[in-house]
Amino acid sequence: MGDTRNILLVVAIVLAIFIPYQLFIVEPMMAEQRAAQEAAVEAEEGEAATDTPSAFGGEEAPAALGGFTSREDALGRSERITIRTPALEGSIALTGARFDDLRLLRYDVAVGSDEPVTLLSPQGTRGGHYAVDGWTGAAGAPPGLPGPSTPWQAVGNTTLTPASPVTLEHVAGDLTFRRVITVDEDYLFTVTDTVTNNGADAVSLSRFGVVRQEGIPEDITNFFILHEGPIGVAGGSLMDRKYNRIERDGSMERTGAGGWMGITSKYWLTAVAPSDDGEIRARFEARQSGGRTIFESSYVRTADTIAPGSSVTSVSHVYAGSKSVPILQRYQDEQGIPRLDMAVDWGNFWFFTRPFFWLLNTFYQWTGNFGVAILLLTVLIKIPLFPLNNRAFASMAKMRAVGPKMTEIRERFAADKQRQSQEMMELYKREKINPLAGCLPILPQIPIFFALYKTVFISLEARHAPFFGWIQDLSAPDPTSLWNLFGLLPYSVDGWWLLGDYQLGVWPILMGLTMWAQQSLNPPPPDPMQRRIFAFLPIVFTFILSPFAAALVIYWTWNNFLTILQQYVIMRRHGTYTEVDKIAARLHSRVTGKPVPEFALPGAAPGLTPAAAKPANDVKPAKGTAKDAKASPPPVDVTEQVESSVPEADAPAPKPATPGRRTASNPAAKKPKGARKAPAKKPAAKRPGTRRTPPAKPEGED
Repeated sequence: MGDTRNILLVVAIVLAIFIPYQLFIVEPMMAEQRAAQEAAVEAEEGEAATDTPSAFGGEEAPAALGGFTSREDALGRSERITIRTPALEGSIALTGARFDDLRLLRYDVAVGSDEPVTLLSPQGTRGGHYAVDGWTGAAGAPPGLPGPSTPWQAVGNTTLTPASPVTLEHVAGDLTFRRVITVDEDYLFTVTDTVTNNGADAVSLSRFGVVRQEGIPEDITNFFILHEGPIGVAGGSLMDRKYNRIERDGSMERTGAGGWMGITSKYWLTAVAPSDDGEIRARFEARQSGGRTIFESSYVRTADTIAPGSSVTSVSHVYAGSKSVPILQRYQDEQGIPRLDMAVDWGNFWFFTRPFFWLLNTFYQWTGNFGVAILLLTVLIKIPLFPLNNRAFASMAKMRAVGPKMTEIRERFAADKQRQSQEMMELYKREKINPLAGCLPILPQIPIFFALYKTVFISLEARHAPFFGWIQDLSAPDPTSLWNLFGLLPYSVDGWWLLGDYQLGVWPILMGLTMWAQQSLNPPPPDPMQRRIFAFLPIVFTFILSPFAAALVIYWTWNNFLTILQQYVIMRRHGTYTEVDKIAARLHSRVTGKPVPEFALPGAAPGLTPAAAKPANDVKPAKGTAKDAKASPPPVDVTEQVESSVPEADAPAPKPATPGRRTASNPAAKKPKGARKAPAKKPAAKRPGTRRTPPAKPEGED
């Protein structure tokens, strides 16, 4: 009963946490947080703006924010430089030279939509997200150094394309800043600043780059295996913090030679980076402004001293685009941005995830279908794991075959656990079974399975990628729903309480069926209550996985199917029948009208198939003896009939018979002394109407 209670408790925890998690915890929490932020914004509207402490010494922090501003109004607050490339469109604000208006032309917001994804938004808009490159100085530096609110002047061209850079100028005291911005065909901006000291004293300046996010993004995935939030590399070491943690901790800082800093979502990245490996101070920070939390990911380089009458040139980069691994790796190699591909969340098992990702993209290039690439990669990974699975499934087949014997031992020694354990060990030795052999080969496969799952989850290529049939976006859940009979009924369940979040599409149901089939191949728990609980788990996981991306559910279903196929073949080789065999036998009996085989009857104990369950001494008669066996019935043992008719407890002890005078009614005369069973060969008993052959006389008797 203790084990049963524990299992019931586990199932109750699963049902209480995973199924209602999204509905009763995440969504209300996010709604309350947004409501609190909006209430704080409304309460502070009209109040004077106050500055907050800066992360960069002399660089000013953003003013306290009032209510949200529309995107059009925010864009109209500053003169702008137009951005037009094959991959990007948007503008750069001359106030602060901010990268705060950018759309990704290669990616749409939804399947069938022509609206591109908006990555960067101006300060003060809902979900403001922008990058700034500037300078900060030590004590004695002139005021007005380039920062987020510095007014720049455009010189000449005002449209930024891959073939035409733009030039900006700003004067701060005796310092003149000349900035040249270029962009390539993809997502990298290069910012080259030349600073000239026209004064009589030397000046020390430090260059910085910062990426800001106003509030937690509304479209955050918020999944435990994925990092979203501040991220960067300093001194070759990766540093990252999720929004909630950095909001709780306040800040995080690290120093090192070279690196980059940014803020990432599932598919997109905005980052700033120096062009060399000079010493930087990298920092994450969360601060409150206007009822909203401002998240910053920034770096500050070591100071450069500019002598009077001289100039210094500094180069930095701004990346704003998708987390396409080939593009990130190209910038990593060509521009020297260290470990830029670590913006992709490879996870703790990166040594598996990286090669899996390369294989997945290779198959995708060959087939042109990301779903087919997932199927091929799963098959490829199954091949080297076949020996381990073969050993595990063979052990499970043996365990299933001896299931009735194990049940018998448990019932016989239910009150004596020590004796029960001894008998179990004897059974394992006799049948040459290792109870751990079915589990140990599976343990090394757990990180491989998780890494493959992670690879599919983080792949940008799965976004809006079609499969077959109704799956037009592998990154979205299955669009069909059981509640409207998969589209046959003319209504949608989107927005319905509970049912809207767990719509149970075709692929989640297929996943649940494959999970049930795989579970039926394993040795069942001995306790009936445990069997019922485990039989319920496929239903639980069907609900849990229904909101997952279709790519993940298809992978899980396909992996289950391959495992079922392999395990079924191995179990049949060992002569063990499965639930599939039972169902097939019942259907065959229903169609043909023949009786259901014994092993397929409801409640039949698992074990060997009828062919494999024959006893070893069940030898067929030799050829030509069948007729003789029919013609000559076996002799009737009259002695055994007499013995079976008289109870042993009431029967008197028989007297030895006189030699030579044995009769059929005297058992002692027929059996050797000291033996209880009749000899292997017995003389034929006398029947009415037949002649009995007299027994041979003992030696020495006339």
